[in-house]
Amino acid sequence: MGSLLTMVGNDYRQRLRDKSVLIFSLIVPLALMGVLSLAFGRLGTDSVDLQPVTVIAGVEDSGALGGVLLDTLGAMEAMKVTIREVPSGAVSSETRNSGAALGIVIPNGFSSALASGQPSNLQLVEGNGTALETSVLISVVTGILDQFAAAAATATAAQIAGLSPERAADLGRTAVSGKPTFVVTEGVAPAEQLSLRASLVAGQTGLFLLFTVGFGVLGLLAEKEQGTLGRIRSMAVPTWNIVAAKAIVGFSLGVVASAVLLVSGTLLFGVDFGSPVVVGSLVLGVAAAATSLTFIVARLVRTAEQANVAQSIVAMVLGIAGGAFFPIQASGFMAVVMDLNPVAAFIRGLGISAGGGGVADVAAPLAIMVGFASVCVLVSRFLPDRGATA
Repeated sequence: MGSLLTMVGNDYRQRLRDKSVLIFSLIVPLALMGVLSLAFGRLGTDSVDLQPVTVIAGVEDSGALGGVLLDTLGAMEAMKVTIREVPSGAVSSETRNSGAALGIVIPNGFSSALASGQPSNLQLVEGNGTALETSVLISVVTGILDQFAAAAATATAAQIAGLSPERAADLGRTAVSGKPTFVVTEGVAPAEQLSLRASLVAGQTGLFLLFTVGFGVLGLLAEKEQGTLGRIRSMAVPTWNIVAAKAIVGFSLGVVASAVLLVSGTLLFGVDFGSPVVVGSLVLGVAAAATSLTFIVARLVRTAEQANVAQSIVAMVLGIAGGAFFPIQASGFMAVVMDLNPVAAFIRGLGISAGGGGVADVAAPLAIMVGFASVCVLVSRFLPDRGATA
């Protein structure tokens, strides 16, 4: 045990002096998270920021409803709307030349026509503004007109029923401003799915974890090429101690780097992965699965260059297939195979945790990671040893 701890401490010092560990474990994934978040992060947000707009209005009507329509548009909370009144004949040209989002011409007799239930033509002119804000304004105008029409229909029906004009007007106003009989409340169920921004953070963490744990194998091969490994063996140190020391260093570096990346993603990109206990168990599981791959690589490759290439290939294949950059959709047998990917299990587990799940709820992803690690360790025992430990 003393020799194992000595080798672990020595490997830590070597890895910490090696700037490539810091670069590939933290700097590169954080930079890539930032770039991907800027490029695609807005696609995963639940809300859209509407830009301030200008509405050009030409009012020919002397009644009150035209003013109510414009006041309602100007009081919108979703976006800032500036109303600018011009002569009716100049609305079309002014809307297109000034870059306004919408032009409105309120015709003469608009208020009286609505009050009596008669048709009236309201002219809308689409400007050169963004299509989204213009569409929102048109929808709001349509909704206001529908309310006016409902009030007029209610008042007319009340008069036909024999109610006094005052009572009919009160019912018309109630149809517009009264509380609805039925209220629909939108609920949010935990979908156990990460937002796009959170999935980018989780995916990049899982991807670069595979690179981080690979530094253990690279250190083992580097010592073989430098002759250090032979001197260690001459001291009657068991071979498993040497491999275990590299695995412990790779595993612990992977855990620390993953924790730092997830915390950084939480702070920098405004995502939440849920309970730290659940997230910690998932980090330990995926780090164990990633470290188990190093046992296979250590027995197959002969040089540090080969190990670097092999580790990169494995990391990119598992990372992309696991959804490190974008979700992968599959069905049938391929879906089952891809579900066994530890990176995919890690992202799925973080989604469950973000949805409020506990340790018991992430049992399936944890079982996949532990099973993956067990299979890799078992397979490495039966592979011909022609690598660093040969």
